Amino acid sequence: MTETKPTLIDYLIVILKWKRVVAGITLSFVAIAALVVFLIPPVYVARTRILPPDSDNASSSAQLLSQLGGAGFPGALLGKKSMNDLYAGLLQSRTVLDRMVDRFHLTEVYKVKYREDARSRLQAALLIANDRKSGVISIGVADRDRKRAALMANALVEELKRLTQELALTEASQRRLFFEEKLKEAKETMVRSEEAMKGFQEETGAIEMKEQAKAIIESVAKLRAEIASKQVQLKVIRTYSMPQNPDLQKTEEELRGMREQLGRLEGRGGTNPAVLLSSGNVPAAGTGYVRKMRDLKYSETLFELLAKQYEVAKMDESRSGAPIQVIDKALEPEKKDRPKRAKTVAIASVVGIFAGVLASLMLESRERLSRDPAARERIERLKRYAALRRREDDAVARIGTEV
Repeated sequence: MTETKPTLIDYLIVILKWKRVVAGITLSFVAIAALVVFLIPPVYVARTRILPPDSDNASSSAQLLSQLGGAGFPGALLGKKSMNDLYAGLLQSRTVLDRMVDRFHLTEVYKVKYREDARSRLQAALLIANDRKSGVISIGVADRDRKRAALMANALVEELKRLTQELALTEASQRRLFFEEKLKEAKETMVRSEEAMKGFQEETGAIEMKEQAKAIIESVAKLRAEIASKQVQLKVIRTYSMPQNPDLQKTEEELRGMREQLGRLEGRGGTNPAVLLSSGNVPAAGTGYVRKMRDLKYSETLFELLAKQYEVAKMDESRSGAPIQVIDKALEPEKKDRPKRAKTVAIASVVGIFAGVLASLMLESRERLSRDPAARERIERLKRYAALRRREDDAVARIGTEV
């Protein structure tokens, strides 16, 4: 007699036969899930949305700098990171998280002993989403207290603003710091040149120079100052750019041309040397005056050029360092975020039904095996083999203990 494969009706018959088991298991799962979700305290999520300042500022102030005799800087340099990703990372930095821990006494709120544990709990409660299309960053904080959740979300924005003010995040800020240092050095050099000129005049008396000699001296001093300024500009561009940057290559080419021109003026090469600076026709006192005047003019011109670049960098910083704009301030959430009771109970019901069906199939299979003599014999044989194997293992263990 051939056995037929079970059909869907056969399975339905089995399920209906053991319907009490299926119903009991399903109700057990539902009851446990309902008990758990009702015992778990609700968690609220407060969200705020911010718009960080734009960092890609091919600003008009950079164009103004080129008109004043300085050099503009590209707004979108090679290898620049996304500022939105940077701000999202700062929100999760240890500095910001520690300030939040201290501000809201989170070691006591989370009932932990160490600040590191409170920081980890806070970081797990953060929900930060960066919309790359709109540039808007959404900041959410999950907490059991709806009021504290809103306060913490707004405080995160405040701490982010505070940290960005302490750090030079933008290209303009870094340029401003760089030019500020160079301007201070140039000012000290100019003061030393003025003191040296004053001391020389007091020692030798004022010496009048021909207008042509003065013009040559001023040209050389101005050119040297422009070279120094161009070197500063080149150094700044290299901090942000790759070697293939066309602005970097253009600046290097301009610097080479200016150095060649200076070499011709000072008589170090070319076919048109500057006679006044290379010949010994000027008296010793006049030569000393020329040198002092050249150093002073160089220092003054360099200081003026750096001062222009410093002022433009400050203008760019005020634009790029615009305050973070809050689009939506965090409010106390009206509805809890989790646990989702209806969803949890529904999932538990589905899982319970599957578990009940599986149990009914297993019970039916066991019942059929118990009615089949051949199956009972195989089960008894399996039990004997299992018992024999267990006795052998006990004997081996006993011998091992005696040895």
